[in-house]
Amino acid sequence: MAKEPSPYPPVGHVTKGHSVIVGPDEGRSLWQPMPSRGYVNVNLTADNMPYDTWSSGIQVMPPGCMVREHGHKQNHELVFVYEGSGEVDIDGEVTQFGPGTTILFARNCTHWIKNTGETDMKMFWVFFPPGLEDWFYAIGRERTPGEPMPEPFDRPDNVAEVMAKMRFLPPRGTS
Repeated sequence: MAKEPSPYPPVGHVTKGHSVIVGPDEGRSLWQPMPSRGYVNVNLTADNMPYDTWSSGIQVMPPGCMVREHGHKQNHELVFVYEGSGEVDIDGEVTQFGPGTTILFARNCTHWIKNTGETDMKMFWVFFPPGLEDWFYAIGRERTPGEPMPEPFDRPDNVAEVMAKMRFLPPRGTS
């Protein structure tokens, strides 16, 4: 069956003024390991746009799943939740949230986020300076949009090395 042409310009299409348009499912897509599951689409990076001070994409996380506690020594992370509900912990303070919530994780703050709702949580993220995409590339598995979610899988064995290289903070109470 032939794929219908996308109404969106190709990934990395640059217009006057260095604007970039990335349509749905046009970024690099990666399945995520436990406990996040779901997937991430990396949409804008220095590889496909003329800016090198940030990167962005979306993350889709099924009910009951979470992003483990961590922090960033050199990055800020901005998340806009556009579907779903959950709870977030920033340095030990837990807050409930729903659709339309914006969360800024400042550098040197540990945090986790959990989908406590009954539907997929969908988040738009911006990471500055860039680099979160490298984390997703290191721990994820390539995804083709529309394919069924694979069986749960664990993070790679070298995850501690990847976290150290990316200057992630470990969870509170660990070294």
